[in-house]
Amino acid sequence: MTISTLKRRLDAGQTVLAPGVYDALSALIAGQAGFDALYLSGASIAYSRLGRSDVGLTTYSEVADTLARIAERVDVPIIADGDTGFGNALNVQRTVRGFERAGAAMIQLEDQGFPKRCGHLSGKTVVPPSEMCGKLRAALDARDEMLVLARTDALAAEGLDAALDRAEQYLECGVDALFIEALRTPEQLDAACARFAGRIPLLANMVEGGQTPVESAQALAGRGFRIVIFPGGASRAVAHALQAYYGSLRRHGTTAPWRERMLDFDGLNALIGTPELLQAGKRYE
Repeated sequence: MTISTLKRRLDAGQTVLAPGVYDALSALIAGQAGFDALYLSGASIAYSRLGRSDVGLTTYSEVADTLARIAERVDVPIIADGDTGFGNALNVQRTVRGFERAGAAMIQLEDQGFPKRCGHLSGKTVVPPSEMCGKLRAALDARDEMLVLARTDALAAEGLDAALDRAEQYLECGVDALFIEALRTPEQLDAACARFAGRIPLLANMVEGGQTPVESAQALAGRGFRIVIFPGGASRAVAHALQAYYGSLRRHGTTAPWRERMLDFDGLNALIGTPELLQAGKRYE
């Protein structure tokens, strides 16, 4: 159901704003805020589960497990970050099948080499276009209904023209959407849209402090983008809040200064649906 919902919105030319999430609680809160899709960020999983950077340390099973927990809790289409597919074309097929079973509406696959890293870090490498095309064809063969989003990181390593040419080849493979990572100027954003926006949904990635100038979803929709993600914003907001919270608790020895900036026991239980869960349990007493 969530796959068809996302596909209908994209086919209708609507621009989908998808905030980054990294666990079931963040996804639940984002869903309650009314977003039409969620973006499961591989970087944010590395931040939250490992306390580490996005440098390829997360595994297929860690992402698939997180995805399954989120999909069980929210009924919102999830765009799942599949990194490089965690290996070669056969690994890609396993990842695609596993992510679709776990509940993803769309999987993102990228053409980075190893060690892969966050798209806004320096030092990235990319595999040959032919290798990536083979992985994309493998993904399309393996999927049932799930949408496939092809990402290229070639701009940093090979320049804009090469990145656009790679995206053209990925489009010819039959993917459902394109993502040209780390476009660096408004002119580059417009160049990507001029070539692709009329032919296939194009994704814009907004990273606070990253390579791409941050614009609103409305402004990006005006340029021609149909998927807009803010993948790590929630992690950065939570990290900032936790620094302040823990610092205050350490200084004051109490949470009293934070009472107006936090949910109390009943408030959190209301958010996560504890009363409804307990009421459902009474049916079996």
